[in-house]
Amino acid sequence: MVKKKQTADELRGLGLYLHIPFCLSKCAYCDFYSLPCGQLDAREQKSDMRRYTDSLMLHMEDYSRPCEEYIVETAFIGGGTPTCMPTPLLLDIIDSAYDNFQIAEDAEFTIEANPATVDRRMLKNLRKNGVNRISFGLQSANDDELRGLSRAHNFEDFLESFDDARRAGFDNINIDVMYGIPNQTKTSLRATLDCVIALDPEHISFYGLKIEDGTPFARRRDTLVLPDEDTECDMYLESIEYLEKMGYHHYEISNFARDGMECRHNLKYWNCEEYLGLGPAAHSYFGGKRFSFKRDIKAYMEALEDTDSGVDLLDDSYEVSQSDRSGEYIMLRLRLCDGLDVNEYEKRFSLDFEKQYGKYLKLYVENDFMRHDGASYSFTPKGMYVSNYILSAMLDFDSGIDEKKTIGTDM
Repeated sequence: MVKKKQTADELRGLGLYLHIPFCLSKCAYCDFYSLPCGQLDAREQKSDMRRYTDSLMLHMEDYSRPCEEYIVETAFIGGGTPTCMPTPLLLDIIDSAYDNFQIAEDAEFTIEANPATVDRRMLKNLRKNGVNRISFGLQSANDDELRGLSRAHNFEDFLESFDDARRAGFDNINIDVMYGIPNQTKTSLRATLDCVIALDPEHISFYGLKIEDGTPFARRRDTLVLPDEDTECDMYLESIEYLEKMGYHHYEISNFARDGMECRHNLKYWNCEEYLGLGPAAHSYFGGKRFSFKRDIKAYMEALEDTDSGVDLLDDSYEVSQSDRSGEYIMLRLRLCDGLDVNEYEKRFSLDFEKQYGKYLKLYVENDFMRHDGASYSFTPKGMYVSNYILSAMLDFDSGIDEKKTIGTDM
């Protein structure tokens, strides 16, 4: 008997993340898994990128059958810097995604880009082949600040890339901006936001600098000229107010969008929906499990090229317990400005949110870190700024609930 093909309405929604572990050079603050191309000669670079592309395509083939009951509603190619790859390899990856998965006609398909790595021809090819959203890592409009971050582009590079993307047909563009970076002031940050807003992007991601262990910034932490804690807090709170005033809806701790242009892919993470991440260091929440792949491109390629190699791709894999699921839901839902609905929480977990966390909720509401509106609890901007401290007090992070592992590598 031939199995009847399911319609889109009968399939389960899925987010697909594809990791590209290459970049032009490592930024001094970055701890994402990537290999700087500058460490390779041209022939070695081309060979490794081709080999990696083939391996990632094999990985997609491996998951084609387990995903037959799913429809990909959002896809995201992140890194690293995906656009440092040759265009033909990127198109092979995109084609493989369409060949191996059922991708919705209205799917949001994002690619991350460094402004120094794209041109109009590449962007036209990406747009023609199904990518409909692009995320530019600007970080700052101030060239001195960009040099301080060891970025490979300047502001003029970014402006040219943004214009090329518009001309290539991209009508959904995100711009990344960072605050709390070396030598930045409230005045220079406002100037960056003014430059970004003048371009009228659909989405703005607004991230605070975190000094991660093992990065060049961590090794010279004491020499960095950083805004003090009060100034950094002012940067965050004042920028929220300003972006809202300029028509960008604050919908998540670090994200702002024009109405209806929220990032659908990242909303899957924050709503605890299923997603599959492929590539070294990629994380997944799929089939009731959370799992991740090792941060080792060589092992990744060897395992996929030779199934008898004995190389184990998995770094971590575990069934998500009831307590972990509820804790993850709280942590991720409270990232959203809409917050957590106690009735939805009870429906999902048969638990009373207010009974569980009442002593914390009362304290945080009274001190203006949270707001209570009917059945909903959400962070105020003040609470969002210190949300990690609040959540670590409410939840036991040592029990396995880890924000980076929960939301994957592309955050």
